[in-house]
Amino acid sequence: MTTTNEKNIAAFLHLSALTQYVIPFGNYIFPIVIWSSKKNESEFVDQNGKQVLNFQLSIFLYMVVLCLIAIPIFIYSIFKNVPMNDINFNRNYVIENLSAGNITGITILGIIAVLLFFFLKVIEFILIIYAAVKASNGEAYKYPLSIPFFK
Repeated sequence: MTTTNEKNIAAFLHLSALTQYVIPFGNYIFPIVIWSSKKNESEFVDQNGKQVLNFQLSIFLYMVVLCLIAIPIFIYSIFKNVPMNDINFNRNYVIENLSAGNITGITILGIIAVLLFFFLKVIEFILIIYAAVKASNGEAYKYPLSIPFFK
């Protein structure tokens, strides 16, 4: 049976991942610090700490893949319509070349990658809150789409 203290620490572990919105890489630093200091005292806290870190690392991996898809596509889409003379002679590039007629299938793929990026961030926020509620109730929660880096 888990104690109230263990439930609170586990819920705080999940909520500490939200520090990413205030402190860069806070979603890794604070869960690691809390988990490493309390993992030997409670199996429940240890299990929740692994879930938090696995989920955060998985989200990071998904974000890197989406950025590796979207950024080169947008760079290509913008510069494919820019004449080299405009770049060489410091002329202002007219944005009218970026019309809807110039959007290709690969640009749509980049737009989908950006939309998935934002959708994943919203889902991440919701799942962190949901996992914290589950942990405060003493229930074990496994994040969906989480790669088990720590077992």
